[in-house]
Amino acid sequence: SMALTSHGYLGNNYMIIMCAMTMLYSMTLWFKDMMAESTYLGNHTLAVKKGLMQGFLLFVVSEMLIFASLFWAYLHSALNPSVELGMQWPPAGMEAMSAAELPLLNTMMLLASGVTITFAHHALINGNRKNTLYGFLYSTLLMIMFVGCQMLEYKFASFTMSDSVYGSTFFSATGLHGLHMMMLAMMLTMCTWRVYNYDFTN
Repeated sequence: SMALTSHGYLGNNYMIIMCAMTMLYSMTLWFKDMMAESTYLGNHTLAVKKGLMQGFLLFVVSEMLIFASLFWAYLHSALNPSVELGMQWPPAGMEAMSAAELPLLNTMMLLASGVTITFAHHALINGNRKNTLYGFLYSTLLMIMFVGCQMLEYKFASFTMSDSVYGSTFFSATGLHGLHMMMLAMMLTMCTWRVYNYDFTN
């Protein structure tokens, strides 16, 4: 994983590369099918629309459950620290990451990307192609900057994934969120490309 690789563990780069290649290949095939059906055939069939809606709903529900379990693990350990943790949170001898530094910058980038993607959405509805392109482009750049800052955060963290429940819940939750941001950046890149090529204008 990215967290282990940033702390110098050997052999993890191969797994990251294999997983990234598999994901990129799957996304490429999915984007190709979606563009062919919606752009060149004119519209999705009712079965495809229903499948997309059900798939999106299932995705949202599964994401809610995954993140709820990660936050539950974190809060359970924080509110009821065990003897092994030194009866304190963060655990004894562990330096917590300051929320007023890089995490604050990441939060501001996420909020700014929410503003720019909303701007792009409204511009698309109003038929303003130029502002749609700018909104998608800025959102994509903010997502890429977020992932880069998260990699820096992992690189300079004073703890690793193997440092008690604090490290494992921190890297699991933020790593999963970072993965979502990488996938979103790829999807926004595809949307930007499609707007640029006049694939959709409203």
